[in-house]
Amino acid sequence: MNAQVSITESEPLLPALEQRQVLGQRLDATSYADATRRVLDWAKKGESKYVCLANVHMVMEGWDSSEFRDIINSGDLITADGVPLVWALKLLGVQSAKRVYGPDLTWQVCEAAERAGVSIALYGGTPESLKVFVEVLAERFPNLVIGCAISPPFRPLTEEEDTAYTKQLAESGARILFVGIGCPKQEVWMSKHKDRLNMPMLGVGAAFDFHTGRVKQAPSWMQTCALEWLYRLAIEPKRLWRRYFYHNPRFILLFTWQYVRRFRETNSV
Repeated sequence: MNAQVSITESEPLLPALEQRQVLGQRLDATSYADATRRVLDWAKKGESKYVCLANVHMVMEGWDSSEFRDIINSGDLITADGVPLVWALKLLGVQSAKRVYGPDLTWQVCEAAERAGVSIALYGGTPESLKVFVEVLAERFPNLVIGCAISPPFRPLTEEEDTAYTKQLAESGARILFVGIGCPKQEVWMSKHKDRLNMPMLGVGAAFDFHTGRVKQAPSWMQTCALEWLYRLAIEPKRLWRRYFYHNPRFILLFTWQYVRRFRETNSV
């Protein structure tokens, strides 16, 4: 059995991250190793934090809603989950920018949590899919402790329901929470529950479904070429057509204008 890590264990201070604004939304130039280390550090100390894994959809939701953009920018770590945002960071001068993709970060954090004896909790998915995901985690990480797994209903919660779920999570012994209820719902949920749950929360979107095979992931070459959206659109056209045909062209136009303005400003006499 893994030895439990004391939440008072001292850790060296983590370095500040290079940041850029993309259409008003902050992006942190992190990596899998850095993000995992931060999450584990917060977990050991029992700190209430939340992590946003940003893609074009999230940026454009923030562009359309200043309230939602403020929620994202208040996050304790904002990674470039989508390849277009990695390219945007590089164009804005962060040549070391790397993709930190939700499903892959989920695996890395779970592996580190298993080694450290830090328990986790899950919030999201249907009862059936969540049960399968718990089984997948148990097979891949046999010593990982899952303190709690909650499948909330696909509707707004009553105050009583939310209080009960929050109490269940807080009393579960978990010190890392994966939230998989989709953007923008999960980011709003994490923001509202910061300081109510003394653990880092990661908004990992469809990671539960990807890892159970319920939703197929795009081939690696399509992900590298920023064509993952096309693959997902082909699989789920009715659900995703508006997201991609409405958000993607606007992102290209608006970011191009941001980049041109920055270029002019930096090269003006």
